[in-house]
Amino acid sequence: MTGTIDALLDLCYAGRGELRRSRFDLGDVARDIVADLRAAEPERRVETVIEPMPVAGDPALLGLVMQNLLSNAWKFTSERGDARISVGMREYQGVPAFYVEDDGAGFDMHDADKLFAPFQRLHSAARFPGTGIGLAVVERVVGRHGGRVWAESTAGNGATFYFTLGADVE
Repeated sequence: MTGTIDALLDLCYAGRGELRRSRFDLGDVARDIVADLRAAEPERRVETVIEPMPVAGDPALLGLVMQNLLSNAWKFTSERGDARISVGMREYQGVPAFYVEDDGAGFDMHDADKLFAPFQRLHSAARFPGTGIGLAVVERVVGRHGGRVWAESTAGNGATFYFTLGADVE
């Protein structure tokens, strides 16, 4: 219950208050989050590749985006003996798109419309526990930054989550 309440508070926080924009490296944020994930599960074998990603935006809110995307990638690769998570930036239709890519459980793209709605789950809670709110937080934060978020996946073959930020914050 505490985890759900904390996630709901994150969702509320993501939609309120003034954006405090600054320039920072989102890759540094990602490395810190991965270090925390490794410390919590030191027995996991997860190769990570994290590119530098200079960005302008609200560091606390974009940190929530990375926390949720990386936690999901970590969780959904948990059934692999050797997992891989990549974080970086690619060009998409002429604009930078940040991504978090994993080789985990993935999902069926027919269910992609459910991904960013609160409490919608594509996998059982017994197999992959969570609150069902993290991706709704991601969508809200990215929207506040004038961007959009989407995912590509094949069930059983991992997933890639992308997001862009509006021109006024990049």
